[in-house]
Amino acid sequence: MNKLNLSNIQKPIIEELSHFDSVFKNNLKSDVILVDLVARYIIKQKGKRIRPILVLLSAKLAGGITERSYRGAALVELLHTATLVHDDVVDGAEKRRSFPSINAIWKNKIAVLMGDYLLSRGLMIAVENNDFDFLKTITNTVKRMSEGELLQMSKTRKLNINEETYFRIISDKTASLLSTCCEIGALSSTNNADQISALKNFGEYLGLSFQIRDDILDYIGNSKIIGKNPGRDIKDKKITLPLIYALRNADKNESSKIIRYVKDGEKNKKVEEVIDFVKQNGGLEYAEKVAFEYSQKAKDSLKIFQSSESYTSLESLVDFVVSRKN
Repeated sequence: MNKLNLSNIQKPIIEELSHFDSVFKNNLKSDVILVDLVARYIIKQKGKRIRPILVLLSAKLAGGITERSYRGAALVELLHTATLVHDDVVDGAEKRRSFPSINAIWKNKIAVLMGDYLLSRGLMIAVENNDFDFLKTITNTVKRMSEGELLQMSKTRKLNINEETYFRIISDKTASLLSTCCEIGALSSTNNADQISALKNFGEYLGLSFQIRDDILDYIGNSKIIGKNPGRDIKDKKITLPLIYALRNADKNESSKIIRYVKDGEKNKKVEEVIDFVKQNGGLEYAEKVAFEYSQKAKDSLKIFQSSESYTSLESLVDFVVSRKN
């Protein structure tokens, strides 16, 4: 079997993932009928479960999966789901994983409140079980994710994102949560500071690689493969690594012309020209190289651990992320 198959990557924790699903469902239950109705709808939209997989594999690698590991996995999945619900409201998205979004069905007010409910349920899991180390980690993550999103919004208005700012944004917006997954997994099974730090770093590098790959897919994918139209980031006026590199290395007059196109946002009729500009000026090759470098740093972070099935799965997950088509 192809080791990059996600089902194969899950093998060392397949039974534990099944138990996690039960824990997650139980933590979504409410005696308020509307909340319970929306929660059951969320459960139907099961994604790849990358975040609970990271928690459980990290826990198993660092010492073994415990009840705290399941609570940690539920906590990060609740936080992740809350951010998706809120993102759909902010973006006015009508679809999520091929399902109508919550805001499309129940409108924005209910969607925002449901996102708040999911976040609070996650925090309550930590408080009720005295998992204060989880709480400290996750609240810092929420802060970073919010700051990253707001920084991107402010820079999008001015279209002045350089590479340093780009990495700060994706580190806070994306990598922070994957880093937290691995850190919480480690915290749930060991007190070894070096192992906890190693897995935290692994998640950070994995997250950077993940987001760069996502930004590449916006230039090379199509709606059938990646679930969104190519050039969506361009229409949203998001300047990501492939475009940053191309702008830096192209003729100044041509770069200025491309920036004018990006400024048009939804009215942009030159999306294909922007995509071609990035391809012709080495933006995709550069981004691929950087994504690969971070994937190697992620793998290097694991070297303090002994070889095991969990170790192999985490390495394969890195390869899965950096080569994915969706």
